[in-house]
Amino acid sequence: MSPTVEGSAHTTASAPVLAAYSYCEAVTGAQARNFAYGIRLLPTDKRQAMSALYAFSRRVDDIGDGTLAPDAKLSRLEETRSLLGRIRAGEIEEDDTDPVAVALAHAARRFPIPLGGLDELIDGVLMDVRGETYETWDELKTYCRCVAGAIGRLSLGVFGTTPGAADAERAGEYADTLGLALQLTNILRDVREDAGNGRTYLPAEDLAKFGCAEGFPSDGRMPAGADFAGLVHHEVRRARALFAEGYRLLPMLDRRSGACVAAMAGIYRRLLDRIEREPEAVLRGRVSLPTHEKAYVAVRGLSGLDARTVSRHTTRRRP
Repeated sequence: MSPTVEGSAHTTASAPVLAAYSYCEAVTGAQARNFAYGIRLLPTDKRQAMSALYAFSRRVDDIGDGTLAPDAKLSRLEETRSLLGRIRAGEIEEDDTDPVAVALAHAARRFPIPLGGLDELIDGVLMDVRGETYETWDELKTYCRCVAGAIGRLSLGVFGTTPGAADAERAGEYADTLGLALQLTNILRDVREDAGNGRTYLPAEDLAKFGCAEGFPSDGRMPAGADFAGLVHHEVRRARALFAEGYRLLPMLDRRSGACVAAMAGIYRRLLDRIEREPEAVLRGRVSLPTHEKAYVAVRGLSGLDARTVSRHTTRRRP
Protein backbone atom coordinates (compact mmCIF):
# COMPACT_ATOMS: atom_id res chain seq x y z
CA MET A 1 0.00 0.00 0.00
CA SER A 2 1.51 3.30 -1.03
CA PRO A 3 1.33 5.97 1.68
CA THR A 4 -1.11 8.77 1.05
CA VAL A 5 -0.92 11.30 3.85
CA GLU A 6 -2.93 14.52 4.16
CA GLY A 7 -3.72 14.73 0.46
CA SER A 8 -0.16 14.25 -0.79
CA ALA A 9 -1.36 12.58 -4.00
CA HIS A 10 -2.64 15.26 -6.35
CA THR A 11 -3.80 15.22 -9.94
CA THR A 12 -5.05 18.54 -11.22
CA ALA A 13 -8.80 18.42 -11.72
CA SER A 14 -10.40 20.05 -14.75
CA ALA A 15 -13.79 21.76 -14.72
CA PRO A 16 -15.62 18.61 -16.00
CA VAL A 17 -13.93 16.50 -13.33
CA LEU A 18 -14.79 18.98 -10.59
CA ALA A 19 -18.40 18.95 -11.79
CA ALA A 20 -18.38 15.14 -11.67
CA TYR A 21 -17.06 15.21 -8.11
CA SER A 22 -19.73 17.74 -7.13
CA TYR A 23 -22.38 15.38 -8.46
CA CYS A 24 -20.93 12.49 -6.41
CA GLU A 25 -20.77 14.63 -3.28
CA ALA A 26 -24.42 15.61 -3.76
CA VAL A 27 -25.38 11.93 -4.06
CA THR A 28 -23.39 11.11 -0.93
CA GLY A 29 -24.90 13.95 1.09
CA ALA A 30 -28.44 13.01 0.08
CA GLN A 31 -28.19 9.23 0.38
CA ALA A 32 -25.65 8.46 3.11
CA ARG A 33 -25.83 10.81 6.06
CA ASN A 34 -23.61 8.75 8.36
CA PHE A 35 -20.99 8.26 5.65
CA ALA A 36 -21.16 11.91 4.61
CA TYR A 37 -20.71 12.95 8.23
CA GLY A 38 -17.38 11.13 8.39
CA ILE A 39 -15.91 12.24 5.08
CA ARG A 40 -16.47 15.91 5.92
CA LEU A 41 -13.39 15.56 8.10
CA LEU A 42 -11.15 14.70 5.12
CA PRO A 43 -9.07 17.07 2.97
CA THR A 44 -10.70 17.95 -0.35
CA ASP A 45 -9.00 15.39 -2.60
CA LYS A 46 -9.74 12.48 -0.26
CA ARG A 47 -13.30 13.64 0.33
CA GLN A 48 -13.88 13.80 -3.42
CA ALA A 49 -12.42 10.34 -3.96
CA MET A 50 -14.55 8.85 -1.19
CA SER A 51 -17.65 10.47 -2.67
CA ALA A 52 -16.85 8.92 -6.05
CA LEU A 53 -16.48 5.50 -4.41
CA TYR A 54 -19.77 5.96 -2.59
CA ALA A 55 -21.66 7.12 -5.70
CA PHE A 56 -20.52 4.09 -7.70
CA SER A 57 -21.28 1.74 -4.79
CA ARG A 58 -24.70 3.35 -4.38
CA ARG A 59 -25.47 2.68 -8.03
CA VAL A 60 -24.68 -1.01 -7.52
CA ASP A 61 -26.78 -1.19 -4.33
CA ASP A 62 -29.71 0.59 -5.98
CA ILE A 63 -29.79 -2.02 -8.75
CA GLY A 64 -29.96 -4.80 -6.17
CA ASP A 65 -32.59 -3.05 -4.05
CA GLY A 66 -34.69 -1.77 -6.95
CA THR A 67 -37.93 -3.05 -8.44
CA LEU A 68 -36.56 -4.52 -11.67
CA ALA A 69 -37.10 -8.20 -12.41
CA PRO A 70 -34.17 -10.42 -11.35
CA ASP A 71 -33.02 -10.99 -14.94
CA ALA A 72 -32.97 -7.24 -15.57
CA LYS A 73 -30.99 -6.70 -12.38
CA LEU A 74 -28.43 -9.29 -13.45
CA SER A 75 -28.07 -7.54 -16.79
CA ARG A 76 -27.67 -4.11 -15.19
CA LEU A 77 -25.07 -5.43 -12.78
CA GLU A 78 -23.04 -6.90 -15.62
CA GLU A 79 -23.27 -3.57 -17.47
CA THR A 80 -21.96 -1.88 -14.34
CA ARG A 81 -19.13 -4.39 -14.14
CA SER A 82 -18.25 -3.60 -17.75
CA LEU A 83 -18.18 0.11 -16.89
CA LEU A 84 -15.83 -0.67 -14.02
CA GLY A 85 -13.61 -2.49 -16.50
CA ARG A 86 -13.47 0.62 -18.69
CA ILE A 87 -12.57 2.74 -15.65
CA ARG A 88 -9.82 0.28 -14.72
CA ALA A 89 -8.48 0.32 -18.29
CA GLY A 90 -8.33 4.13 -18.36
CA GLU A 91 -10.94 4.39 -21.12
CA ILE A 92 -13.15 7.06 -19.49
CA GLU A 93 -12.66 10.55 -20.94
CA GLU A 94 -13.21 13.65 -18.85
CA ASP A 95 -16.13 14.70 -21.05
CA ASP A 96 -17.91 11.35 -20.64
CA THR A 97 -21.61 11.79 -19.91
CA ASP A 98 -21.47 9.60 -16.78
CA PRO A 99 -20.25 11.82 -13.90
CA VAL A 100 -19.74 8.89 -11.53
CA ALA A 101 -17.43 7.17 -14.01
CA VAL A 102 -15.53 10.41 -14.62
CA ALA A 103 -15.04 11.05 -10.90
CA LEU A 104 -14.07 7.47 -10.06
CA ALA A 105 -11.61 7.29 -12.98
CA HIS A 106 -9.94 10.49 -11.77
CA ALA A 107 -9.87 9.27 -8.16
CA ALA A 108 -8.22 6.02 -9.28
CA ARG A 109 -5.45 8.07 -10.91
CA ARG A 110 -5.02 10.15 -7.75
CA PHE A 111 -4.91 7.27 -5.28
CA PRO A 112 -3.97 3.57 -5.31
CA ILE A 113 -7.58 2.40 -5.05
CA PRO A 114 -7.94 -1.40 -5.44
CA LEU A 115 -10.85 -1.25 -7.87
CA GLY A 116 -11.29 -5.03 -7.65
CA GLY A 117 -13.13 -4.30 -4.41
CA LEU A 118 -15.99 -2.91 -6.49
CA ASP A 119 -16.12 -6.22 -8.38
CA GLU A 120 -16.55 -7.85 -4.97
CA LEU A 121 -19.39 -5.45 -4.18
CA ILE A 122 -21.12 -6.45 -7.41
CA ASP A 123 -20.61 -10.11 -6.46
CA GLY A 124 -22.26 -9.43 -3.10
CA VAL A 125 -25.27 -7.71 -4.67
CA LEU A 126 -25.60 -10.65 -7.05
CA MET A 127 -26.01 -12.82 -3.93
CA ASP A 128 -28.93 -10.58 -2.94
CA VAL A 129 -30.52 -10.80 -6.37
CA ARG A 130 -30.27 -14.58 -6.29
CA GLY A 131 -31.88 -14.64 -2.85
CA GLU A 132 -29.04 -16.41 -1.12
CA THR A 133 -29.40 -17.16 2.59
CA TYR A 134 -26.70 -18.02 5.11
CA GLU A 135 -26.59 -21.06 7.34
CA THR A 136 -23.57 -20.05 9.41
CA TRP A 137 -21.63 -16.94 10.37
CA ASP A 138 -18.79 -18.05 8.09
CA GLU A 139 -21.21 -18.00 5.15
CA LEU A 140 -22.62 -14.60 6.13
CA LYS A 141 -19.07 -13.32 6.62
CA THR A 142 -18.33 -14.06 2.95
CA TYR A 143 -21.27 -11.87 1.94
CA CYS A 144 -20.29 -9.11 4.39
CA ARG A 145 -16.74 -9.12 3.04
CA CYS A 146 -18.10 -8.49 -0.45
CA VAL A 147 -20.50 -5.67 0.39
CA ALA A 148 -18.64 -4.00 3.28
CA GLY A 149 -15.18 -5.41 3.87
CA ALA A 150 -14.33 -4.53 0.28
CA ILE A 151 -15.48 -0.95 0.91
CA GLY A 152 -13.09 -0.80 3.86
CA ARG A 153 -10.20 -1.89 1.66
CA LEU A 154 -11.20 0.53 -1.10
CA SER A 155 -11.31 3.35 1.43
CA LEU A 156 -7.86 2.43 2.70
CA GLY A 157 -6.61 3.00 -0.85
CA VAL A 158 -7.69 6.62 -0.43
CA PHE A 159 -6.55 7.03 3.19
CA GLY A 160 -3.18 5.30 2.93
CA THR A 161 -1.11 4.59 6.02
CA THR A 162 1.37 6.87 7.74
CA PRO A 163 5.06 6.20 7.06
CA GLY A 164 6.54 3.83 9.63
CA ALA A 165 3.16 2.80 11.07
CA ALA A 166 3.51 -0.40 13.12
CA ASP A 167 1.87 -3.48 11.57
CA ALA A 168 0.94 -1.48 8.46
CA GLU A 169 1.03 -4.69 6.42
CA ARG A 170 -2.16 -5.69 8.28
CA ALA A 171 -4.00 -2.45 7.54
CA GLY A 172 -6.09 -4.07 4.79
CA GLU A 173 -7.11 -6.87 7.14
CA TYR A 174 -8.22 -4.39 9.80
CA ALA A 175 -10.11 -2.26 7.25
CA ASP A 176 -11.90 -5.39 6.05
CA THR A 177 -12.82 -6.39 9.63
CA LEU A 178 -14.13 -2.92 10.42
CA GLY A 179 -16.32 -3.18 7.33
CA LEU A 180 -17.72 -6.46 8.66
CA ALA A 181 -18.52 -4.79 11.99
CA LEU A 182 -20.42 -1.98 10.26
CA GLN A 183 -22.32 -4.41 8.05
CA LEU A 184 -23.39 -6.65 10.92
CA THR A 185 -24.64 -3.54 12.73
CA ASN A 186 -26.56 -2.60 9.58
CA ILE A 187 -28.11 -6.06 9.44
CA LEU A 188 -29.31 -5.77 13.03
CA ARG A 189 -30.66 -2.25 12.51
CA ASP A 190 -32.52 -3.21 9.31
CA VAL A 191 -33.84 -6.61 10.35
CA ARG A 192 -37.49 -5.53 10.06
CA GLU A 193 -37.05 -3.69 6.75
CA ASP A 194 -35.13 -6.61 5.23
CA ALA A 195 -37.78 -9.08 6.40
CA GLY A 196 -40.42 -6.92 4.70
CA ASN A 197 -38.42 -7.25 1.48
CA GLY A 198 -38.23 -11.03 1.85
CA ARG A 199 -34.61 -11.06 3.04
CA THR A 200 -33.09 -12.57 6.16
CA TYR A 201 -29.37 -12.16 6.57
CA LEU A 202 -28.70 -13.46 10.08
CA PRO A 203 -27.32 -17.02 10.08
CA ALA A 204 -30.00 -19.71 10.10
CA GLU A 205 -28.23 -21.60 12.87
CA ASP A 206 -28.40 -18.50 15.09
CA LEU A 207 -32.08 -17.98 14.31
CA ALA A 208 -32.83 -21.58 15.23
CA LYS A 209 -30.78 -21.41 18.43
CA PHE A 210 -32.88 -18.50 19.72
CA GLY A 211 -36.25 -19.68 18.44
CA CYS A 212 -36.46 -17.08 15.66
CA ALA A 213 -36.37 -19.40 12.65
CA GLU A 214 -39.89 -18.32 11.61
CA GLY A 215 -38.56 -14.86 10.79
CA PHE A 216 -39.62 -11.39 11.89
CA PRO A 217 -43.32 -10.51 11.50
CA SER A 218 -44.13 -7.07 10.13
CA ASP A 219 -46.13 -6.25 13.26
CA GLY A 220 -43.04 -6.83 15.40
CA ARG A 221 -44.70 -9.56 17.48
CA MET A 222 -42.37 -12.49 17.78
CA PRO A 223 -43.92 -15.94 18.32
CA ALA A 224 -44.08 -17.47 21.80
CA GLY A 225 -40.79 -18.99 22.81
CA ALA A 226 -38.69 -16.76 20.56
CA ASP A 227 -35.77 -15.13 22.36
CA PHE A 228 -35.26 -12.16 20.07
CA ALA A 229 -33.30 -10.22 22.70
CA GLY A 230 -30.98 -13.19 23.15
CA LEU A 231 -30.41 -13.34 19.39
CA VAL A 232 -29.61 -9.64 19.21
CA HIS A 233 -27.24 -9.77 22.18
CA HIS A 234 -25.45 -12.73 20.59
CA GLU A 235 -24.90 -10.79 17.34
CA VAL A 236 -23.95 -7.62 19.25
CA ARG A 237 -21.14 -9.51 21.00
CA ARG A 238 -19.90 -10.68 17.61
CA ALA A 239 -20.03 -7.15 16.21
CA ARG A 240 -18.18 -5.74 19.24
CA ALA A 241 -15.34 -8.22 18.72
CA LEU A 242 -15.11 -7.15 15.07
CA PHE A 243 -15.05 -3.47 16.06
CA ALA A 244 -12.29 -4.12 18.60
CA GLU A 245 -10.14 -5.82 15.96
CA GLY A 246 -10.94 -3.35 13.19
CA TYR A 247 -10.19 -0.33 15.36
CA ARG A 248 -6.54 -1.36 15.31
CA LEU A 249 -6.46 0.38 11.94
CA LEU A 250 -6.83 3.84 13.52
CA PRO A 251 -3.24 4.43 14.74
CA MET A 252 -2.00 3.62 11.21
CA LEU A 253 -3.87 6.53 9.62
CA ASP A 254 -3.07 10.22 9.43
CA ARG A 255 -5.06 12.49 11.71
CA ARG A 256 -7.89 13.42 9.35
CA SER A 257 -8.28 9.98 7.78
CA GLY A 258 -8.31 8.48 11.28
CA ALA A 259 -10.93 11.04 12.31
CA CYS A 260 -13.10 10.06 9.34
CA VAL A 261 -12.91 6.36 10.16
CA ALA A 262 -13.41 6.97 13.89
CA ALA A 263 -16.48 9.11 13.17
CA MET A 264 -18.15 6.60 10.85
CA ALA A 265 -17.30 3.61 13.02
CA GLY A 266 -18.18 5.52 16.20
CA ILE A 267 -21.65 6.31 14.91
CA TYR A 268 -22.28 2.64 14.21
CA ARG A 269 -20.86 1.57 17.57
CA ARG A 270 -23.31 3.90 19.27
CA LEU A 271 -26.12 2.47 17.16
CA LEU A 272 -25.02 -0.94 18.40
CA ASP A 273 -25.20 0.33 21.99
CA ARG A 274 -28.79 1.47 21.43
CA ILE A 275 -29.76 -1.81 19.82
CA GLU A 276 -28.20 -3.73 22.72
CA ARG A 277 -30.11 -1.66 25.30
CA GLU A 278 -33.46 -2.11 23.56
CA PRO A 279 -33.36 -4.99 21.05
CA GLU A 280 -37.09 -4.83 20.24
CA ALA A 281 -36.67 -1.26 18.97
CA VAL A 282 -35.40 -2.59 15.63
CA LEU A 283 -38.73 -4.39 15.18
CA ARG A 284 -40.59 -1.08 15.47
CA GLY A 285 -38.50 0.99 13.06
CA ARG A 286 -35.03 2.16 12.13
CA VAL A 287 -32.78 3.08 15.05
CA SER A 288 -30.74 6.24 14.47
CA LEU A 289 -28.62 8.79 16.32
CA PRO A 290 -29.54 12.46 16.81
CA THR A 291 -27.35 15.05 15.09
CA HIS A 292 -25.75 16.29 18.32
CA GLU A 293 -24.55 12.77 19.15
CA LYS A 294 -23.03 12.38 15.68
CA ALA A 295 -21.28 15.71 16.16
CA TYR A 296 -19.82 14.50 19.45
CA VAL A 297 -18.50 11.35 17.76
CA ALA A 298 -16.93 13.45 14.99
CA VAL A 299 -15.19 15.77 17.48
CA ARG A 300 -13.94 12.76 19.43
CA GLY A 301 -12.52 11.28 16.24
CA LEU A 302 -10.87 14.54 15.18
CA SER A 303 -9.23 14.82 18.60
CA GLY A 304 -7.47 11.51 17.96
CA LEU A 305 -8.73 10.12 21.27
CA ASP A 306 -9.93 6.83 19.76
CA ALA A 307 -6.66 6.28 17.91
CA ARG A 308 -4.59 6.97 21.02
CA THR A 309 -6.76 4.64 23.10
CA VAL A 310 -6.34 1.83 20.57
CA SER A 311 -2.61 2.47 20.34
CA ARG A 312 -2.20 2.20 24.14
CA HIS A 313 -4.17 -1.03 24.31
CA THR A 314 -2.24 -2.53 21.39
CA THR A 315 1.09 -1.62 23.01
CA ARG A 316 0.04 -3.29 26.26
CA ARG A 317 -0.79 -6.53 24.44
CA ARG A 318 2.61 -6.78 22.79
CA PRO A 319 5.13 -9.11 24.48
